[in-house]
Amino acid sequence: MKPSAGLLGHAESALRELLRFGAPADQVLSRYFRGHPKLGQHDRAFIAEGAFAVLRRRRSLEASAGSTEPRALLVAALVRVLGFSGRALEGVAAPTLVERIRAARVEELPDAVRADLPDWLWHELEGEHGRAEALGIAQGLLNAAPLDLRVNLARTSREEVLARLAHDGIEADATPYAPSGVRLAGKPAINQHPLFRDGLIEVQDEGSQLLAYLLAPRRGEMVADYCAGAGGKTLALAMLMRGTGRVYAMDVSAKRLAALGARAARAQVSNIHSIALASDNDPRAKRLAGKLERVLVDAPCSGFGTLRRNPDLKWRHERQAVAELAQKQGRILAAAARLVKPGGRLVYATCSILRAENEAIADQFAATATSQFAAVSCAELLAGQRIALAAGQRLRLWPHRHGTDGFFAAAFERRAESPPHDKNPLHAAT
Repeated sequence: MKPSAGLLGHAESALRELLRFGAPADQVLSRYFRGHPKLGQHDRAFIAEGAFAVLRRRRSLEASAGSTEPRALLVAALVRVLGFSGRALEGVAAPTLVERIRAARVEELPDAVRADLPDWLWHELEGEHGRAEALGIAQGLLNAAPLDLRVNLARTSREEVLARLAHDGIEADATPYAPSGVRLAGKPAINQHPLFRDGLIEVQDEGSQLLAYLLAPRRGEMVADYCAGAGGKTLALAMLMRGTGRVYAMDVSAKRLAALGARAARAQVSNIHSIALASDNDPRAKRLAGKLERVLVDAPCSGFGTLRRNPDLKWRHERQAVAELAQKQGRILAAAARLVKPGGRLVYATCSILRAENEAIADQFAATATSQFAAVSCAELLAGQRIALAAGQRLRLWPHRHGTDGFFAAAFERRAESPPHDKNPLHAAT
């Protein structure tokens, strides 16, 4: 495709808006496209692909272009990432700029620039994992994420879904770990497919699906998705329970929870009960204290494990924001733990790649709740679900190793005998 000057101008304008980082990238692009309804499907795809290439590789593209201007960065992305030739860009990009970009030696750049990460984030990863592994992590986060689906196993089978997709000319395979997962080869408009409209599939990363299997709710139990958001994991839990028992979807955002109703109706799920929490001490949640068999806490986090999908996050979050999130994560985990009954399971998870939001929070909880909760091996829990995934005491998923988003999870079980209520360290912690 040879982009016209007009199309490149649109891409530059959209990118200029994105680089202000005033809102999530997908929202900014959607707003831009709504404001320019005459742009066709291929035009929008070109703009989105070029803009996201810049967001992913901003630092190395700045170095190769010798500029921070959106136009230069866009041309650098077209040449270095999307493979456009100098001939394809004749008349829309300065030949001297194209030549400078092609001649740049990225391998000689500092590690943080090669990794396309802010200095502080690169130093965190290098300090936690060493240089070689940190470069591997960074490279995995630069690749575009595949489109994963979760099959609604309560109503159909993965084999039936794969057969239907193949019949309709959509290339797909079973995911390697999650029994409910399907990975598409491309990015078709799956939300227009009858399987989606009939509630037989949902879009959900394989790593996110695995969290439901880690919690492993049984039929007839009372469970909670404590930070439910729009309810993707809530629906996965309800699927595993085959419509029995009760799943409480809790979140502080009533707006996000509102999206769950239509999704549940489409999936023909009727055992979900939404609770918009006013605070960690919401009285409706307090009434469930010590009554739930399973509680999942997919805590609000930096989202750095999702940089394949949301590359703007690494430029929007500063180190201080991570420290503030860690404090919030500790409070949320302590509040959610109150709901678990003796013998029940608690799973703490994030889509972060930083120890400050992961192991540090799990360690802090284990230290303060040692009389009430015992750590449980994630490897053993997954093996009990017949999921062949090499995990340890805690689960770590990486794009460059597992092909999923970056995820962390730690599992705990409430001891059969807990201290008296007024001596409960979890209540004192909050």
